[in-house]
Amino acid sequence: MSYLTILHQLVDQQQFASLKTKAQQYLNETGDIQALPLKALALAQLGERAEVEAVLTEINAQFSQLQLDARIDLAGLYCLLLRIDDALNLLEQALEEQPEHPLGLARMGWCQMQIGELAVAREMYQRSVTLLPNCLPVWSALVHLALQAEDTSAAQQALDSGIVRLADMSADFPDVAIQDFTLQFRHLQLELWVADNALAEAEQWLETWYSPLDADDWVRLVLAYAQSLGSRDQHTAAEEVLRTALKKQGEDLDLLSQLAELAQMQGRTQQAVHLLHRLITLAKQQEKPEVMYWIRLSSAYLHQMEEQARSAAEKAIALADEMQESEAIPERMLKKYRLQAKNSLAQVESQKQNYAISEQLFTEILSDNPYFLPALQGLGQQQMQRGNIDDAIALFERIKAIDPAKGYSSLINARRFPEDEAILTRMEKVAYQPSMEGSVRSSLLLQVASAREKKKDYNQAFALAVDANQATKKLLHYDPKVHRQACARIRHAFCAALYEHRKDCGVDSILPVYVLGMPRSGTTLVEQILAGHSEIFGAGELGVIPSRIQGLNRWERHTGSGRLYPDCVDDLNPYVVQGIANGILEELQAFEPNAKHIIDKLPHNFENIGLIKFFFPNARIISVRRDPRDIALSNYFTDYQAKHGGMGFAYDLDWIGEQLADHNLLMHHWHTVFPNEILEINYEDVVEDTEGMARKMLEYIGVGWEPEVLAFNELERPIKTASVWQVRQPIYKTSKAKWMRYQNHLAPLIAGTNRKINWETIEMLNLPEAGLLSAGVAFYKEQDLDKAEYEFKKLLHHIPEHAAANFMLGLVYACKNHLKEAVELMEKALTSCPWQAAWRKDLIQAYEMLGETDKAEALQTKQKNEDTETLEIAETTETPNEPWVLGTSLTATNL
Repeated sequence: MSYLTILHQLVDQQQFASLKTKAQQYLNETGDIQALPLKALALAQLGERAEVEAVLTEINAQFSQLQLDARIDLAGLYCLLLRIDDALNLLEQALEEQPEHPLGLARMGWCQMQIGELAVAREMYQRSVTLLPNCLPVWSALVHLALQAEDTSAAQQALDSGIVRLADMSADFPDVAIQDFTLQFRHLQLELWVADNALAEAEQWLETWYSPLDADDWVRLVLAYAQSLGSRDQHTAAEEVLRTALKKQGEDLDLLSQLAELAQMQGRTQQAVHLLHRLITLAKQQEKPEVMYWIRLSSAYLHQMEEQARSAAEKAIALADEMQESEAIPERMLKKYRLQAKNSLAQVESQKQNYAISEQLFTEILSDNPYFLPALQGLGQQQMQRGNIDDAIALFERIKAIDPAKGYSSLINARRFPEDEAILTRMEKVAYQPSMEGSVRSSLLLQVASAREKKKDYNQAFALAVDANQATKKLLHYDPKVHRQACARIRHAFCAALYEHRKDCGVDSILPVYVLGMPRSGTTLVEQILAGHSEIFGAGELGVIPSRIQGLNRWERHTGSGRLYPDCVDDLNPYVVQGIANGILEELQAFEPNAKHIIDKLPHNFENIGLIKFFFPNARIISVRRDPRDIALSNYFTDYQAKHGGMGFAYDLDWIGEQLADHNLLMHHWHTVFPNEILEINYEDVVEDTEGMARKMLEYIGVGWEPEVLAFNELERPIKTASVWQVRQPIYKTSKAKWMRYQNHLAPLIAGTNRKINWETIEMLNLPEAGLLSAGVAFYKEQDLDKAEYEFKKLLHHIPEHAAANFMLGLVYACKNHLKEAVELMEKALTSCPWQAAWRKDLIQAYEMLGETDKAEALQTKQKNEDTETLEIAETTETPNEPWVLGTSLTATNL
């Protein structure tokens, strides 16, 4: 086997540290420059950019001597460096010489994927894997491409083929490579289940792996699952997955870190700050590096609490300077920590407009590492803020050479837009060039649209916004009909009769204050005004209520009830409701223990008012209204990056119109069910009469007047929304009636708003009594079998297919020695929930007691050989002398 073949095997195995060493060894021994691109590829993968550029200079000087394989390796390096055009040029020439070169085809497939030619990319990869079936990264790429095409069947086939190939090659692969690819394929399987909306299967599979895997490997699977959910805009579900895993895994730093990142990504800065402080405390306790958490904390504080950001950055620098190189912290990582910590302080100084100090810090960083992107971006943004456009553009061009997408985005990602028309025109052209985003860079287009609006080129601004939103819509799974039906179901579930029949539910706390309304309606301004009061703390946009909804859904999947939220609210008894409500209060109080009131200003909580009032009958709720045309245009020009689960509507004016109508109908419903309990505030009134509206809101909440609330723009507290810059200014009136600039483009909005609201007939079971399952389980544990039987039968009268109720009734019958009836019920339950391994164990025991040993043995074999798609939800334990006195994990109080 030739040395170059060995080096290519290391590429296939993704063993880049070994590749770097062996490539250099080969170069030292032979001087053969064909290994230079492979050495550079290894360096790039290891993040050693300066060394990469040095090798590239050497390659360019001897380019004519590179053979075909080496040129394809060079193209691979260009792919890694995101120099797509350079890679395409090399690959086109190489494939003209050898059309069926497997690695050339694979890398051409990657390039085609980056420019949005997914069908071509898929064809290239398929040809490559036919020629070289043992190339595992190609199988992974085929899975990703099939998922992008929403062809989950083909994705599963590709994944299965990759798994088979890995098994066949395991004897020749190093253990570390096997572990890496095994983890990759497990992550892909989770991504597949998420794409298929098979969340129960994914959760079952994760539970099955909890015991066999060590803690770190299991956590990595959970993180992969959460990331897959996030990539499908299911961020609330991702948050619930992380919180559930934390209950199992204790204070795991990686899980908490991902939770903090998720919070910050969704604009929940206060929540992210709280989690980062918790991470710092735990890292100290566990004697693990805490420097990165201080760096992230500084970034979280940066735009709102500058002194806190400075303290965090200085702490990060001190910690980084104290750290010593070790096996756990190699020299490369130590250097990275120190650069990032110093960059945090530079960002703080720039934010404080201490430009000379920050420029010195940025310059020191870049002299140490000229390719350090955060410093290039920070210095470029600072130059933009100071009006040094040419210097800023030069820095952004340097960024573009390293990461084109970030470079182009940086051109307008400062707090003021470039005034040079040529710059805007250039950025506009760049936004229409294919990139990793696809054929259109929607984020950049929306930024340029805002710049055009500032220049009063309104028609062009709107045209850019249309193109950007249409490009993003292709990636969305939002369906306005589904949303409209969901709103109808919420209205049906949370009717006046529910509260009449559940009068004893809820907690009489006045701590929570909910500021809600359509996104971009002025909720941030209202929160800022209120948070200026000494007794009120503004916690920002919290995912507390949506997280509890996900918890309810998880519980219903757990029990196999066949129901989901909001249908299931009628099954919440006072004990469960109070448990959930007190958990929410505890979470809110953690933000500011001394506050009399804490604000959650998640706008879309307007859909959750019914649940809020179920938990907190006395909660103060402020609904913010604004001219719907201004709301619509503000949403349409905002780059939400589809991150919020409910923000898919913002990419289509017709959808926005329907959402506005849905919002109005919901608010009418809530005012009917809770008359005179919700305060409505108009944004325009707040702008015209700030003091009058502030007095009205404070009186409604129940606190006295404090004039400090009018200095809201001076308030030192985080702001988490797209309104972050506006609320740092005094009240201004230019945001009123902005729709008039675009009135010729509003026909789709008007059509969506005025369309008749229709929904399918709602068929929803109404349980006359809550908590039947929990009551039955409690009686069962107390060995009061008659009462347990009565409770389970009452529940099954209303929900005959309720899996847990069928199973528990089967246990009761087994205890009463009605074994035939018991087995029938348990079989029925297990058919509905085949992942319930604990139920299977009980059924085996029932078969044995009934004398059906063949069935018991068959099921026991299945139990032993169950594949990795099963999930053990319920745990069953035996009491030594009474084998059918069983414990159960069925409890709804831990939502």
